[in-house]
Amino acid sequence: MTMKWTDIHDIAIELADNYPDVDPLAVNFVDLRKWVMDLPDFNDDPERCGEKILEAIQAAWIEENE
Repeated sequence: MTMKWTDIHDIAIELADNYPDVDPLAVNFVDLRKWVMDLPDFNDDPERCGEKILEAIQAAWIEENE
């Protein structure tokens, strides 16, 4: 399954699985953007990502860890 920037929940699950010891609140948006783009199933235009999308991914990742 190919993920796009709008697949917030799926991205959060993958980040939680790939970075189990990382506190999502401690990740800056530059690193978060890179980590999302490095996910094996991620395939979307980097220019389609903005701060609101990164905030949503971070919030979903926090929720996934709870």
